[in-house]
Amino acid sequence: MDRDDLQTPVDLSRTRMATRAARLGRPAHDPDQPFNEPITMASVYAAGGEREYGRYVNPTWSAFEAALGGLEGGRCLAYPSGLSAVATLLDLVGHGEVVVAPRHAYLGSLTQLGDLELRGRLKARLVDVTDTAAVAAACEDAALVWMESPTNPAMEVADLPAIAEAAHAAGARLVVDNTFATPVLQRPLELGADIVLHSVTKYIGGHSDLLMGAVVVADEQLYGVLKQRRDSYGNTPGTLEAWLALRGLRTLPLRVERAQATAQELVRRLSDRDDVVEVRYPGFGGMLALVLDSGPRADLVQHSTGLWVYATSLGGLESTLERRRRWRSEPETIPEGLLRLSVGIEDVEDLWDDLAQALDAAHS
Repeated sequence: MDRDDLQTPVDLSRTRMATRAARLGRPAHDPDQPFNEPITMASVYAAGGEREYGRYVNPTWSAFEAALGGLEGGRCLAYPSGLSAVATLLDLVGHGEVVVAPRHAYLGSLTQLGDLELRGRLKARLVDVTDTAAVAAACEDAALVWMESPTNPAMEVADLPAIAEAAHAAGARLVVDNTFATPVLQRPLELGADIVLHSVTKYIGGHSDLLMGAVVVADEQLYGVLKQRRDSYGNTPGTLEAWLALRGLRTLPLRVERAQATAQELVRRLSDRDDVVEVRYPGFGGMLALVLDSGPRADLVQHSTGLWVYATSLGGLESTLERRRRWRSEPETIPEGLLRLSVGIEDVEDLWDDLAQALDAAHS
């Protein structure tokens, strides 16, 4: 009995997102093969094949990279953290060249940009991503355009196709940090981006139990450059982390859909409260921000919840919240009373009851 009699091959590229998330990166369905790619703990391989050494490749990384690359529509490389992936991409910029970036963005990315600028390594040009004309003008002599959409924590949305056109007209590459939207809701390569960045620690992993980053590109030459640099610098992820990230990715569409439905209901209810100055929500995803009238009042809220965990991370099964200006390096244009909320998969009524009582307590 040949293999075709046992299992009909399926072209997963023609299937939908939830199917691809469940099936990409698995071993072939041969007799006695495991359903999941095992954890391969190896620093060296017997010579004569393509692997050679543990810094170059690992089957567990490769399975994760095949899955995330398939969801984003490109080729993926995994890194030990989101910030290590950020550093890798900023290393593509030549000495003294210009990087256009959001004025509101992940603080780790802004910190790296600021450090490199302070050392004279590059020039950072920060922009309001909602002002497309201003972003396009800033691209004129840039080497790299760095976008988040939605932005962290301001929840601003950029016109990615228009910005991609402006970046390419200037001869620049466009990087899009897709951590908040995930490939379930947005695929930047299809919108004109050259590079997609993920903090896998967040939604992709989804269980608050790993640190990892990833980059996805469509261009084979750029993939080769990034792969060679990862091989040379040893900027590789842990094998267990890659296995956990792949397991988390399997349920990504389910988790994102649940978080989005809950977030939209919370936004509706929060918008009706007089004690909430502003609700910021891009219309999709499980991330939102609410603005209260002062920093101390926002502090009271984040210390008064029971289900909502006061924590700096996001994108996990558990709902978290944080007043972002508690970090003094956060841009001053972020309101003192802004709370960033990451909606998890708990019941919406329980989340609402907990958040509402915390808001009530802060205004009593």
